[in-house]
Amino acid sequence: MTAFWEGVLAGYGIAIPVGVIAILIVEIGLRRGFLSAFMAGAGAASADLIYATLAAVAGEAVSGALAPYALILRIASAGVLIGLGGYGLWQLWRNRQPTGDEPKPSDGRSPSAIYLQFLGLTLLNPLTVAYFGALILGSEPGLLATAVDRTAFILGAALSSLSWQSFIAGVGAVANRRLSPRFQVYASLLGNLVVIALGLRIGVQIVMAG
Repeated sequence: MTAFWEGVLAGYGIAIPVGVIAILIVEIGLRRGFLSAFMAGAGAASADLIYATLAAVAGEAVSGALAPYALILRIASAGVLIGLGGYGLWQLWRNRQPTGDEPKPSDGRSPSAIYLQFLGLTLLNPLTVAYFGALILGSEPGLLATAVDRTAFILGAALSSLSWQSFIAGVGAVANRRLSPRFQVYASLLGNLVVIALGLRIGVQIVMAG
């Protein structure tokens, strides 16, 4: 069971730091409620599951294999973030209400589409497999010596990631019910601007590094 709890700690370690995924999940909860936000979180947790599995099976090799594509993945990530933020702003403009106090219509995406979107977005971050790989390589010898240990580690990481993503989905959903529609619009506006800013920051870092 030691491997399971090591996986739990690893999953929380990658999921809890506030980043673009957390911001987007809360923003979806604000606009669409818990189910859509939960599916977004499930997509992110599924990506963590995939990367934890890759790291547990062959962390160092997989991390090395992804290294030549790190720049392409970062460029794609920046483009996706800017696109998501811009799309969110466009949705706010399109669904704007004259009074600002009436509920906004849905953007039409199904929960399954949201799940796939967040799965893909989270998979764009190759640092996740490097994170899990570093933890495994730095752990005590024999911790993941058997298939049972590796499975326990992977399950622990996936469940802890899903539990945190579900928590922040719930935060967004509670705010959806308790905050006025006008405040939800402002919160969504801020969230989308932050997402665009994060994408632009990645782009600037790429340019400066080049």
